[in-house]
Amino acid sequence: MRRGGAFRRPEMLLREKLWHVSWSFILLLSMVAGIGFLMLVSAANGNADPWASRQMVRFAVGLGVMLVVALVDIRIWMRHAYALYVIAAILLVLVEVRGTIGMGAQRWIDLGFIQLQPSEVMKISLVLALARYFHGANLQEVGRPVFLIVPLLMVLAPAVLVLKQPDLGTAMMLILSSGGIFWLAGVRLWKFALVFSASVAAIPVAWNFLREYQKQRVLTFLNPENDPLGSGYHIMQSKIALGSGGLFGKGFMLGTQSHLNFLPEKQTDFIFTMLAEELGMVGGLALLALYTLVLIYGFAIAFRSRSQFGRLVALGVTTTFFLYVFINIAMVMGLIPVVGVPLPLISYGGTAMLTLMFGFGLVMSVYVHRDVQIGRRGAWDSG
Repeated sequence: MRRGGAFRRPEMLLREKLWHVSWSFILLLSMVAGIGFLMLVSAANGNADPWASRQMVRFAVGLGVMLVVALVDIRIWMRHAYALYVIAAILLVLVEVRGTIGMGAQRWIDLGFIQLQPSEVMKISLVLALARYFHGANLQEVGRPVFLIVPLLMVLAPAVLVLKQPDLGTAMMLILSSGGIFWLAGVRLWKFALVFSASVAAIPVAWNFLREYQKQRVLTFLNPENDPLGSGYHIMQSKIALGSGGLFGKGFMLGTQSHLNFLPEKQTDFIFTMLAEELGMVGGLALLALYTLVLIYGFAIAFRSRSQFGRLVALGVTTTFFLYVFINIAMVMGLIPVVGVPLPLISYGGTAMLTLMFGFGLVMSVYVHRDVQIGRRGAWDSG
């Protein structure tokens, strides 16, 4: 049967889709997660409880979610992209109404079996929605400022809600990952320069809206030695642990800064510091090498997709993953202020793990359906 000038490809059977899944990519993700399990065991002084055992269960569930998402037709994700975005936005609003407060911030919704963090869900939902909006748009449409009003509002609305929680790190990730999609969709660089200039000019105004502890984080970043036993304690201890690891580290479970409890949040935000102290620069570079391979896989899958929607989804998820890695490692090294972004597949956490695996499922769905050509309204032809 002809459709759109080409023979329509028959629907792929389930076993055919399973054959197209990149099992090497899944193995790579499992290797990264395996390092995380070991570090969580070390953080608990050789015990699987309370962190490693729960993280293993979450990763196993995440793998199941990833495979299910990968096998769903890419057109279905495109068709429901806006609905998923609306659901994530509603959850963000619910956080303001019935959110659970933890560590001084109201970011979670208690579902009984899991503490759901809607801002993490929004990271992936926003990628889907922006990919849907820019799908099929030509350079002339993207070049019109009016065309960009809707996607800008789609980015700014959740970013403002996340900032109110407050969660500066996640808000930064929403804006930066969205900026990557805007650029990949064809938005000119001079428009980014204009937005950047306006943002810099607004810094004095934005400073007045920051919470006191957020201001202190920025001041600590500029001069952590000013208060080494107070606000600068975390980053000072992180730097000491990083430097003391040397080339090959002190050995698994032999890190002094972490096991003598000088290093804070060693199972979450500062887990890379613990890894570098125990396994040294070699261990840190090995993890970075695995992360680099994940990024290469993601970008390669994106560029093999024959649909604009698939390309933007894969590139958006991969860019989000890169931001996780970059912000966390730069944070613990003192290159940027501490903003509370976890290290992907390594740091202990439920929502971040499951939403990231959902995102990788979307990347795998793009790979499985890489030859599908999607028309502007969601119709598709074979390749």
